[in-house]
Amino acid sequence: MATPVLQIIVASTRPGRVGLPVAQWVRKAAEKHGGFTVELVDLAELNLPFMDEPNHPRLKQYVHEHTKRWSAQVDRADAFVFVMPEYNHGYTAPLKNAIDFLAQEWANKPVGIVSYGGVSAGTRAVTTLDPVLNAVRLRPAAAAVHIPFVAQFLSEERVIEPSEVMSASAEALLVELEVLARSCRQLRTKPAQS
Repeated sequence: MATPVLQIIVASTRPGRVGLPVAQWVRKAAEKHGGFTVELVDLAELNLPFMDEPNHPRLKQYVHEHTKRWSAQVDRADAFVFVMPEYNHGYTAPLKNAIDFLAQEWANKPVGIVSYGGVSAGTRAVTTLDPVLNAVRLRPAAAAVHIPFVAQFLSEERVIEPSEVMSASAEALLVELEVLARSCRQLRTKPAQS
């Protein structure tokens, strides 16, 4: 069985964001784990416009090149990690938009969450994201990484210096995602029953 592709998606797009250093730390942890081909997907670089497709995403009849590229990118993934902040007790508009552009491409793929913020570590945003993940049939992992007061882990060079708890949580998440990615792949390739 081919090595699963893990896409780490940076959900924050604002200037000065902490999401990119957090995602780079997750990428290093995933590469060290060794169970995936790892790709970093930065929604700031992707720069999707707000949903502009005339057809419902479940039809997969895309007319815009940016959607076709996004579809192909998500299609090739076997698992995801969403690296997400909490804004006003919710997740970011760019993440919601990126999810809503597609439908079939997300189905039966596991997703892990690395959230960060202040005292709540982004957990309030995670609870608001759960129904959306279920709607597009993403399979949320039970393990997660929640980083409270994230600035304390950011060096002057804008590199995350994780605590032991963060590192252990990341490894637990990656172990679970690898198992789920391999088992969910069978769901996506199993022929439909007539």
